[in-house]
This record gives sequence, C-alpha cells and structure tokens, in this order.
Amino acid sequence: MQCQSSSSQLSEISAPYQSLVTRLSARLAPECIITQPEQRLAYGTDASFYRLIPQVVLRLKSIDEVVLTLHICHELGIALTFRAAGTSLSGQAVSDSVLVTLTDDWRNYQISEQGHKIRLQPGVIGADANRYLAPYQRKIGPDPASINACKIGGIAANNASGMCCGTAQNSYQTVADIHIILANGSTLNTADPKSVETFKQQNPALISGIQTLCQQTQANRQLTDLIRHKYRLKNTTGYALNALIDYSDPIDVIKHLMIGSEGTLGFIAEITYHTVAEHPFKASALLVFSDIDQASQAVTTLKQTPVAAVEMMDGRSLRAIADKPGMPGFIATLDEHATALLIESHAHNDLQLTTQCEQIMQQLATYSILESVPFTTDQQTVTTLWGIRKGLFPAVGAVRETGTTVIIEDVAFPIEHLAGGVRDLQTLFHKHHYHEAIIFGHALEGNLHFVFTQGFEAPEEIARYSAFMDDVAQLVAVKYGGSLKAEHGTGRNMAPYVELEWGEAGYALMQQIKTLFDPDGRLNPGVILNSDPQAHVQHLKPMPPANPLVDHCIECGFCEAVCPSRTLTLSPRQRIVLYRELQHRRTLKKDSPDVRALEQVFEYQGIDTCAATGLCATRCPVGINTGDLVKQLRTDKYQRYDAIARWTTNHFATTTQLARTGLKLNASATRLLGAKRMQHWNQRLRHHIQIPQWLPEIPAPNRDVLTKHNGYSAVKKVVYFPSCASRAMGVTPQGTDQRSLTEVTRRLLNKAGFEVILPEHLNEQCCGMPYDSKGMTPHAQHKAHQLEQVLLDASEQGRYPILIDTSPCVQRLKTELNSTIQLYEPAEFVSRYLLESLTITPAEETILLHITCSARKMGLEDVMLKLARACAREVIVPEHIQCCGWAGDKGFTTPELNQAALQPLKNQIPPDCKRGFSHSLTCEIGLSHHSGIPYQSILYLVDEVSGKRSTKEK
Repeated sequence: MQCQSSSSQLSEISAPYQSLVTRLSARLAPECIITQPEQRLAYGTDASFYRLIPQVVLRLKSIDEVVLTLHICHELGIALTFRAAGTSLSGQAVSDSVLVTLTDDWRNYQISEQGHKIRLQPGVIGADANRYLAPYQRKIGPDPASINACKIGGIAANNASGMCCGTAQNSYQTVADIHIILANGSTLNTADPKSVETFKQQNPALISGIQTLCQQTQANRQLTDLIRHKYRLKNTTGYALNALIDYSDPIDVIKHLMIGSEGTLGFIAEITYHTVAEHPFKASALLVFSDIDQASQAVTTLKQTPVAAVEMMDGRSLRAIADKPGMPGFIATLDEHATALLIESHAHNDLQLTTQCEQIMQQLATYSILESVPFTTDQQTVTTLWGIRKGLFPAVGAVRETGTTVIIEDVAFPIEHLAGGVRDLQTLFHKHHYHEAIIFGHALEGNLHFVFTQGFEAPEEIARYSAFMDDVAQLVAVKYGGSLKAEHGTGRNMAPYVELEWGEAGYALMQQIKTLFDPDGRLNPGVILNSDPQAHVQHLKPMPPANPLVDHCIECGFCEAVCPSRTLTLSPRQRIVLYRELQHRRTLKKDSPDVRALEQVFEYQGIDTCAATGLCATRCPVGINTGDLVKQLRTDKYQRYDAIARWTTNHFATTTQLARTGLKLNASATRLLGAKRMQHWNQRLRHHIQIPQWLPEIPAPNRDVLTKHNGYSAVKKVVYFPSCASRAMGVTPQGTDQRSLTEVTRRLLNKAGFEVILPEHLNEQCCGMPYDSKGMTPHAQHKAHQLEQVLLDASEQGRYPILIDTSPCVQRLKTELNSTIQLYEPAEFVSRYLLESLTITPAEETILLHITCSARKMGLEDVMLKLARACAREVIVPEHIQCCGWAGDKGFTTPELNQAALQPLKNQIPPDCKRGFSHSLTCEIGLSHHSGIPYQSILYLVDEVSGKRSTKEK
C-alpha cells in the first residue's frame, strides 16, 4: 500500500497497446498519440492523491476519433478513461491503461432561447460558459470552486456543484439534452429525434434493461424512500439512482444517469443546459456565532430566507487565515469554538436587495452574534470577505510539511444534524491526530468540506488515513445517514464505501446499471464501483521534495488554462510532476541512464519552452510561480554566457546600438533579397546552427533622437522611460503608422499638456527583464536598481509620475523594487492622467486587443479594455490567449512557443478588423505575425483618435 516511485512504473508499452498504437496511427496525427514514458507520467497526473501511469495517452479531436478508439479498444480488450481538465480530487481521472484527453477542438458552444439554453462541448471551461451567457444575465447552474479551470465534461460527469447551486441547479437538475457515446461506439443525441430512434433500434437490450430497472426500483418502497432521502441532500456517491424514480422514459433515464457517472458509462460529447439567472445585485455579510450549535441553528433559520449562499467556517478555519492581509481585526481574537457564516443575497434590483438583507437580519434578531461585518455591496469589502472563504484551502496547503499532500473531502449531513456532524468530525480529527484539520462548507445543504494534510510514504501513515476514513464513513453514512461524497464525485477514494452508504439493494442496482452500459467493464475501471476494500489506499501518489519553490504544489491543475505552452509541451502542473520525478531519480540513482534520459526530455519540455512569465501563480491556490523555478534552472544553463551578460550590463548603450545596427542590416537585406528568400535561408540555417527565427514583421531600427529636453515646458510633468526594446526598435513594415513608439508617446504627452522628462544616461538603462528571463538574477537586479536610482532622480524622488511604454517592464520593476516612485504602463497612465485633457472621437472600426500577461498580473485588464472601448467602435479580446508566448526573446529562439500560444488567434479575426493593439512591442511582433494584421501599441490608437481639449471643455 506504500507509495512507489513513478520511475518504477515507467516502461515501454506492452503488446496490446502497441497494436492499439499501430492501428490508431493509420488514422490519427502523430502528436495525438503519446507513448513516450516521461510524457505519459506528466499527462497522466490529476488533482487527486492517486497515481496511475497510462500506457498510452490520446489527444482526440472529434467524435469520430472517440468512436474509432472505443471500437479498437473493445476489439483488443483494452480499458480507457476519459479526462477533461483533470481537476478532480477523488482519482476518477487517472488510468494505467489508455487515457483519453481533450484537445482545444472541443470548445464550441451555442446559445439559444435568449440565453435560457446553452449547448456546450466538453472542452469548454466553466467560467467561459458563464462569460458567454453574461450579456443575457444568465449562467450555468453548477458553480464549482474550480470553475475557472474545470471543463464542462468534468462538471457534468461529476455532477459538480458549488456554493450557490445547491441541489436545485446542478447538472442533474438543469440538463436539457445530452450527446453521448457508449462503450460499444453507439451514439445518442437526445435533442435529435432521429438519433433517438436509431439508438433505440441499435440498443434494444439497454432500453429494455433500463425499463426493467425503473419498474423494479419504483416497486421497491424501501429503496425508493432511501433514494429520495439521499437526494434530499447533496449526493454524488455512486450512480444517480434518482433517475430511476424521477423518470420513466428510458432516454430521460439514460440522460440523467450519465450525469455524475464519471466516465464509467460513456463519453459526454455535448450537453445542453437550462441556464439560471445571474442576478446583477449582490450583498455579503460575515456573522460570527459563539459555537457550532448557534451557527447551525442560524443556518436552519436562514434556509427560509432569500439567501443565495451560506458558507460555514469553524474556529480552526478562522484562525488559519487570521493573519492574512485585509482580514477583519476581530478574527484574531476569536477562540476555536467560534463559528462564522458568510452570507450572500442576490436580487434583480437595489431596492429588492436592500429589502432582502433587512429581512434576513430580522430573522436572525434573536441570535447572539459575537462579531460581524454587516451586509455590504462595497466591492472591496465583498472581495475581502470571500477572500476569507477562498483562502482556507491555501492556508492549510501553505503550512503542510514537505512530502505530504493536502486532502479535501466533502460530505453532507441532514441539516438538522449539522452541528452534531461537525462536532463528531472534530472528535475524529483529535482521535486520529489531524490537528491541523479545518471544516468549512456550503451550510444550506449541510455540505461540509474538511481539509487536512497527509503523508503516504510510511505504512503507519497510510494505516492512519485508512482508519480515519473508515470512521468517517461510519459517522457520515451510518450514524447520520448522510452523503460520503456531496459534490466531488465518488472516484477511487469512496468506491470501497459505496455499498456501506447505499446498502446491498442500492449497490446491486448500481452494478446492474454498470453492466447494462459497459458489459465488459472497459470504461474507467475501478471508479465508483470497486470490489477491492483497500482501493482507496492503493496507487498513492508520491510527493517527494524537489525545490522549496514548488514543494507546496498539490498538482490541482488550476494553472493550466493560462499557460502558453500547455498544448506544445507541458503545463506548469506537468513541469512540476516531471521535475519532482527528476529530483527523485537523482536522489536514488544519481548519474544513471534513467536520470540522463529524463534530463534530456526536461531540458526542452520543461525549461526551454516555459514562458516563465509567472501567469500560473495568478491561478494557483497556494501562489506557486513555476516560472521562478524555471528561471532558477536556467541559471546553470546560461552560466556559460555570464561574461557576455556582465559586459552588456556595463555597456548597455553599446548593446542597444548593436541591436539597432542588426535591425538596420536586416531591413537592408530584406529589401535586397525579398521576404521569401530571407525566410528560406533563415529556415535552412536554423537546421544547422542556433540562430534567431526571421520574421517579416521584424521592425526597422528606431531613428528617433531622444534628447533630455524636447523644447516643450508645462506645469504638468511626467518622466518618460522608453524601454530598451522601444529605443532600439522602430515600426514593423506592416504597421499602419510608421512613426516610432517613442515619437508617438512624446507627441501624445505634449498634446495632453505634459512636459516630458527623459532620464539621464537613458541609453544605459534597462529594467533587467532580458537577464531575469534567463535566470541571470544578479545582472537583472543590478540593472533594475540602477534604473531605480535614475528614475528617482528624474522624478525628483517620486514627485512626478513615471510612464514606461511597455507593460512587462512596469510589472518587473513593481515586483523587484520597493520604492516610492509612481510607475505606470501606457493604458493606466492614459486613463489616469491624459483622458481628462483630451477629446476622444472613437474610430469607426473593429479592433483586436491583446492584454499582456504582465498587465493581467497587475490587475489592469479592465483598465485596458475600458480605454480601448473609448477609442474604437468595437473591441475584440480573442479568447483562450492569456499570454502570447513571446516571453522576452522566445519568439525568436523558440518560435514554436509563440505559435502554440497564439494558435486560436487568426480564426477569431472578423473580416472587418484590420489592426490590433497591445502594450508590449515584442509581443506585438508575434501577434502581427500570427494574426496576419498589424499590431501596435495602444498609444498609437489614443494619439490617432484624440485631440487637445479646449479650455471651455475643461
């Protein structure tokens, strides 16, 4: 039962799988079939604490490819598992056979009935579905905490819920239609009558079997009473037996049995939801009670009031986040018996919301409330309050011992037993020595999460966990008649306890369902139904120490959606998986062939193709920046260039001039040879030597003369620091405005009445980004602090604001420096200082807008978007591009990263859109190349559509 190193499980694939690969290779593209051992390890990991390494990983693009795979696997007797985002917590998305993952081709959607329905493919991220519905003030019913990362396929397959959806708005209750593929390859689209009839004709045994099960179940009064009781609560333990008593039409039953089936009954190729209202007016309050009994009684009262969510947090939870920034001061004074309720109410208008909040507090008037933050609509306060709730899981994760993992379980008690359930759980924590464990959850449904840390390296630790889970199962399922899985899915973790919760008759019914849909047991074996009573402590994932920068990673996968390299090589989660394995091998085997093989793989997939922008940290529950690890690893790789780096830092003006000369030679050669010949010779040379990629969008040199005094004096002053990129580079040949960025910026500032101050020794300055991205930290810090002093002098010790014309430089300096200087990137500076002095006449056109990863990290998305919308009739921010992948100079040295990150771009450009805008000159090169339209700084657009505001207008 102990954890085993994944290296002991990695091997060449066996004969049946080789046959599978051979047959699939005739129909699938090579990149869709993954057999390389280290990649199988990386791709095979999910958010749970289980590890199974697949023999083959398939990245399928269409229904036809799924049907083909099912047929061949059936003929070869091979099992397979379907995975969406891999954020599942209970082990339902891992496999030691064939793992089928979704490519980005599964992201289509269609909205109908004025937003009251939405049809979604399984690869759509939950938050994206809600974004599509936002103009209709609608959303999908399920609202899992992982909605920014998890995909519709997983949401439906696990019947995931969340804080607000309860039991009334989950996938089971809101599914309108579904398109599925069964183990035998037959398909059913319940929205298509022809498909329904064909399915019935092809699957008579399944149809008659479902009818028989419905009749037998409905005739069994004791079983139907149990089913109704179970689904009065949140319940995802086992199959959706309520489908057998809620419906009589076999197609309706099948549709609802698929919800929560975790890929064990078939593949969900598409689902149509009835959507729910997204109320525009919301208010939140935090109420603290003396103990769990008072809080639980208050929950019972609140259930009769117009509340949308009630989140309970026990005293240990509150103590875990008491010292976090922004927390109300009274939290630190509470004892461990105190229990808080975080309440939210939603309404259609402000008056209704006020009335509801007053009604809620009136109902609670008889309760003694120790401390509170009254109902508020102030966004900053609301964000702080929900930050308490969202910070609980990271709070435990951040303090766990290296080598342990964080486990989050979710159960549901009948609400009348909520207080007793919490107290008994706390007793179990004490009994089994989980002293760090905390309890919180969706109190309205009696749905509680408990979080604790667990090591699996020692047999006694595994035994402790097993004994604890046995006691939890008895407490929840037997003593209180609750749900062992309320919303996280049964998976492998609760599979041994399904019969305990449902009894012999309920469990037998589930076995019959599985046999009807998947008679050979090929779909996701071992999940939901598992005859091994020790299944929950088998195949445990090792978490060996690797590096303090990433040791707290729980491999949840929240980071993946924003990673530019996820479709090219590895995501941040997968990088950490392979790095952990590499460090483990080095510990055991040192300089062995296994170590060298993995080092070679990781060199390119882990280090070279990482953008290292740190965007992953913005999605990570514990704030891990995988880019920091990669930059640290690059330190050794680039050490041989240290002398060159040192020389350039000390002679930066010369370095910039050399860059200008190179750009000038490139422009001359392009004019002489032509773009096609330049590209041809560049590609031939790149096959033999490491030289940068040539692109027709490479700018000419900047010929603007930057002098300290520009002859314009004004009361308003700004320090303008042109980045080293904008000082060296002029405009791409395709640019609609051939003025340099430095010229445009100064003209715009003067137009708005600002005197421009250029720093002394300008050409020697750099923020340090070129060095930082290569792990040359000392040189990067040297340049940043050198620039800080120059900017302090130029701004008269922070008296004047400082504009930097590219957002990555601003973000780097704000991260690196602890200074009084006011640093602004273009959109923020224009919005704060220039618009009041300008008249804007929006351009009558559609434009594209790229918001850089650095701007996203600084929280400037809305600022950028608002400015663009003020300057153009229509603004499109292309989907699924969080980072362009240019990453310093990767667009030249590793152009496939830029290509992969921007792959979704070109197809999103409408015919009437002729140009795009951003705020990073280097990013704009790649954007122009892969979109086919020129991108320039948003300052060009602002200058184009603005005029100086007259005195009368002011």
